[in-house]
Amino acid sequence: MLQNKNSIFLTFILLFLNNFLGTGFVYAQQNPKMTKQEYIDKYRDVAIQEMVEFKIPASITLAQGLLESGNGNSRLATEANNHFGIKCHVGWEGDFIRMDDDATNECFRKYKHAYDSYKDHSFFLSQRPRYALLFDLDITDYKGWAKGLKKAGYATNPKYADLLINIIEEFELYKLDLMQGPYTAVNKYPNEIPKGKEREYEAFAVGKNDRKVFTNNGRKFIFARSDDDFFKIAGDFNIYAYQVWKYNELSKTDKLKEGQMLYLQKKKNKANTAYHIVGPGETMRSISQLYGIKLNKLYRFNRMEKGSIPHTGQMLWLQGRRPKK
Repeated sequence: MLQNKNSIFLTFILLFLNNFLGTGFVYAQQNPKMTKQEYIDKYRDVAIQEMVEFKIPASITLAQGLLESGNGNSRLATEANNHFGIKCHVGWEGDFIRMDDDATNECFRKYKHAYDSYKDHSFFLSQRPRYALLFDLDITDYKGWAKGLKKAGYATNPKYADLLINIIEEFELYKLDLMQGPYTAVNKYPNEIPKGKEREYEAFAVGKNDRKVFTNNGRKFIFARSDDDFFKIAGDFNIYAYQVWKYNELSKTDKLKEGQMLYLQKKKNKANTAYHIVGPGETMRSISQLYGIKLNKLYRFNRMEKGSIPHTGQMLWLQGRRPKK
């Protein structure tokens, strides 16, 4: 009798394990790891469109995506849609995931879609000063780009450039760099960043509605678009409209101009530069925006009455009070 009970119990256990392992096996079959070619087929058009908008070779973008995300199979890619290993950086307020990297428990950005990761990657490379020399290279010079990325410090692996080049040549990704003609740039706001301001400020992230966010004096800001108003900006960044005009010492009746610098946080009490020589046409407010310093502090530091106008050539104190004469 005891043997029969043991046999029934053993049979039950075996059936349970068979069903459990079988389900797992079927799940694994339905969700196999992505191959390099499958990854390329899935993201090639995204890489080309980013090339059209940001002038980064599609071959480089895809090779980096393959390398950094383990063909889209890494935990960072599958759980956070982060294909390029972009970390949070100070001021990041979006979703994140923590993983060990150069240090333990580091913060990495988490995106809703892989496309957002591609956009952020393009923005980082195209707007950060240390990558500026790459954009002097021909868009078909994938070897120069690969070596330039390594030299600029994108990765610590000494073989990083060779790894990118090997991927590009194995899958002939360099052919994608010639495919700009049939594609149309997806950038709806080509004049969002005023001419001459590219790479002048530190790129931070691409936000909702492809908003390009920068930092200045440790404070996040954007450049206004042609159709912007306070409410539209507030909606894109989940803040109140009054905060937008208050942070920028404006009134709610002011009209925004395309290319206008608008902070998304309170400006600081002092600048990271000690002095400023006033140029033609500059105002106290434009100078406070330029350095990310509160307007009332700028007046106070320079012992000036609120509303007074600086004169061309005047030296303004930005970190403390001007000495009395």
